[in-house]
Amino acid sequence: MRDLNALPNLNIALVQTTLVWHDRQANLEHFELLLEQAQGVDLIVLPEMFTTGFSMDSEALAEQEKGPTHQWLQAQAKKYNAVITGSVIIQASDGSHRNRLLWARPDGEVLHYDKRHLFRMAGEHDHYTPGERQVQFELKGWRIRPLICYDLRFPVWSRDAQDTDLLLYTANWPGARRQHWNRLLPARAIENLCYVAAVNRVGVDGKGFAYTGDSQVLDFQGESLLSAGEADGVFQVCLDAEELAAYRERFPANLDADTFEVL
Repeated sequence: MRDLNALPNLNIALVQTTLVWHDRQANLEHFELLLEQAQGVDLIVLPEMFTTGFSMDSEALAEQEKGPTHQWLQAQAKKYNAVITGSVIIQASDGSHRNRLLWARPDGEVLHYDKRHLFRMAGEHDHYTPGERQVQFELKGWRIRPLICYDLRFPVWSRDAQDTDLLLYTANWPGARRQHWNRLLPARAIENLCYVAAVNRVGVDGKGFAYTGDSQVLDFQGESLLSAGEADGVFQVCLDAEELAAYRERFPANLDADTFEVL
């Protein structure tokens, strides 16, 4: 059985900022400047579709699987000796378009998760193909499960059956539904007995939708460890493995969880 007490603490940086509409190069240059404030962390998290904004113009904007953003992430991960992650519009090898989270490691390997729940109110389901599976990544012994924006609304998909230590959400969540974001994130932390880190953007996109940020980190009881509000910048926090282990030991609600399979 895994001993959480033996794990080192995990230092993460959330990058909450504006995005330039449909301009990959401008966004990458902007993020390069911001990443200078993330020195010494283990994990750097960028927003959903961080090179374009939340766009339905998938055919025009999609990159190939090992395209320029893939390569940029590899370079930044190596430079900062940290995992860097965020989602990008990708044309997969089967020709489908995916809202794909890329998980770039310092050793050059890039893993991915494809967004499962596509936001039909914006027509995302008409322009992208949904992901087929949950994934879990490991970093310094921590088990981390990535999810993207609208996935947050679906507790079955978010529900942990893999002893996850950190649920990670990257998003373009509009200010019109700010209250939903701020209520659902603590619920996911509480029900899964794990930390939750969530990154959103700020500013106004090319469609005129305003984003109010609220990037945050919550502990296993849904208590706030970090809240960025509407500020533009890089926000850092340290996650304590021993505190997580102690809480799970004294309140092992996971032992009474229902068993199920996700199809």
